[in-house]
Amino acid sequence: MNNDRQLSELERHLLNDYQHGFPLSPTPYADMAEQLGVSEQQVLDSLDRLQREGLVSRVGAVFRPNRVGASTLAAMSVAEEELESVAEIINSYPHVNHNYEREHEFNLWFVATAGSEAELCSVLGEMEERTSHTILALPLLEDFHIDLGFDLQWT
Repeated sequence: MNNDRQLSELERHLLNDYQHGFPLSPTPYADMAEQLGVSEQQVLDSLDRLQREGLVSRVGAVFRPNRVGASTLAAMSVAEEELESVAEIINSYPHVNHNYEREHEFNLWFVATAGSEAELCSVLGEMEERTSHTILALPLLEDFHIDLGFDLQWT
């Protein structure tokens, strides 16, 4: 992304206003458009542009772990020189909703979700095959809620 790029007013609203309260309806983008006074196509185009530019990694619902489908926290131990390429492979899966680096022997962490436990195992196995690295799967035993919505400030 070009760091000099100024976000439009619509982009600012899309990034800030829907971290919580995403419309739960058959037409969420039309609902957002109506709330923001723009067309549904403008909302879709803006979200697409924000994703292509890397400002948004994913737009979608987040469900409480293991209430719908299956999920796990996963970790990999990856040599520093491979970290970026392995992270790129992991991020290519729609099953991954975030991926981050930690200072630890297991230095690449992500959360993977799937429609079922069998699908999740299959996806993790495919990731291991593609990256040639073993994945440590850490399924949820006790859940804690951390609100990761942040009120964005524009300067």
